[in-house]
Amino acid sequence: MIAAGCLRIAGVDEVGRGPLAGPVTAAAVILDPNQIPEGLQDSKKLSAARRVVLSEAIWRVARVSVGHASVEEIDALNILRASHLAMCRAVEGLDVLADYALIDGNMIPRDLRCPATALIKGDGRSVSIAAASIVAKVVRDRIMEDLAQQHPGYGWEQNAGYPTKAHRTALQNLGVTPHHRRSFKTIHNML
Repeated sequence: MIAAGCLRIAGVDEVGRGPLAGPVTAAAVILDPNQIPEGLQDSKKLSAARRVVLSEAIWRVARVSVGHASVEEIDALNILRASHLAMCRAVEGLDVLADYALIDGNMIPRDLRCPATALIKGDGRSVSIAAASIVAKVVRDRIMEDLAQQHPGYGWEQNAGYPTKAHRTALQNLGVTPHHRRSFKTIHNML
């Protein structure tokens, strides 16, 4: 990409497609080639503490933007379209225009405003996508921790809204919150 004249390459990744609750969150990161934090890799392969340390380092040395799609948008659009909306918002939120984007996955969001390549398992193949995956995961985990304070009992501070046994049990006992995705089968069937 750099040889083709693309100097501002944004790595883009999202987290939160699988949970039953909360937003889907994406990050776009343009790394400075001279200041790449050591240890960037797929966020799922890092401990929560290591993700926080790396996320702080990324925010210090890179251009970073985060975008979300709300539960209402997920229910209105579907989770794939909402994920792409969050990705577009993250890219558009950067303080510079990206020359190019590397998107984790097999699809490029159709409303993306710059040329892009989709990379399957991109968070393991591109340090900028890995950086985006780390930032997005840390931001979304914090959102779910905050929501857990407002809606105790669902275990969101541990499960981030994913359909764990404890979360499903809490749904049976406590019911559905406004932060649950009504278009998801588990929640839809409860309603």
